[in-house]
Formats: sequence, C-alpha cells, structure tokens
Amino acid sequence: MNHLDPTLQSFLGELEAHGRDNDAREEERRRKLLNLERPTAQLLQILLASTRRRRVLEIGTSNGYSALWLAATLRGTEGARPLVTVEHDQEKAGRARENLAQAGLAEWVDVRCGSATEVVASLDGPFDCVFFDADRVSAPEQLRRLLPKLERDAPLLADNALSHPEEIAGYLAAVEALPDFTATTVPVGKGLHIAYRPG
Repeated sequence: MNHLDPTLQSFLGELEAHGRDNDAREEERRRKLLNLERPTAQLLQILLASTRRRRVLEIGTSNGYSALWLAATLRGTEGARPLVTVEHDQEKAGRARENLAQAGLAEWVDVRCGSATEVVASLDGPFDCVFFDADRVSAPEQLRRLLPKLERDAPLLADNALSHPEEIAGYLAAVEALPDFTATTVPVGKGLHIAYRPG
C-alpha cells in the first residue's frame, strides 16, 4: 500500500480546509471547488494501489485535490504512467497545476484543459481505470467514446452516486447496459459507484 508522506498529508489538509471555506462562501456552482471527501480519496487510493493500476484517467480536475491522491498512488506503482486529468475551466486547471507543482507531483499529472467529451475523443489510451468526477450529464457520451480505449479489466469509478441521483442516472443506466460489467455503489462520501469487468 502506498502511504502519503507527512508533507503531502499536511498539504492535502490545507486544500481540504480551503475547499470547505471556498464552497461555503461561493454561491455560484461553477466557482465552487467541490473537492472529493477524504474517505472517498482514500478508497480510490486503495483500489488503485491494490490492483496496481498504471494508466489512469480522471474527468474533472477542479483544483487538483483528487489528482494529488491519484498521482501519489501512481508514483508508487512500478511501471505506472502519469495521471491524465481533464478540466474544462482554465482557472481551475491553472490552480491544479500550481498545487501539483507545490506538492512535487507536477511530472506525475498531465492536465488537459477543454471540453471533457472532446478531450476524451482525442486521447489514445489504453487506460486501465477511469474516474468520473465532473459533469454527470455528459458522462454517458464520454463513456461511449472511452470504451474502445479501455483495458478489458479497467474499473469505472464515479463520484456523487448518492448525492446527485438524478444527474448521474444516465451514466448509471449506460454502465448497466454494458455487457459483462458488475457494479455497486459504496456509501462513502457522496457515494462512489464502482463498475468492473473481469479480464
């Protein structure tokens, strides 16, 4: 298991506090950071490390909080490549790059800025894990474009399965329609949906 060093733990704590303060202050959704809850981030780390995922895609970077967890895990995995993460908001993408640099993880993350659906279409793959944490409404189309670029046993992870059931319904239906996938929702944080197809 890849443990986070004390310096990174401290920095993550600072980002968590900043995220809470920012989101309590901002009324516009687009200006909120909506960072992942720490228990969910820890579960992601366990899933990636225990199954030795090596090429991970994240859709929805925000200020890079979850990317820090994912990148730190990949850095500790032999043969892993940098995380690819997609953010449509240029300001948030810039913040993410700054936070990743401050944490010493810049070289472990490839931040792509633009429409997630368009960026996904331009990626080569193959990916062995995808984490959906952005616009849930467009996620089914992103999933459709990603399927040919996934390893057979790539888990599909999606946050907010319990907090935004109506918005994520289309994505869940799209996953349910896929052959050979088994799925469940873990009641951690805002609900982490996990879908897996044996290799």
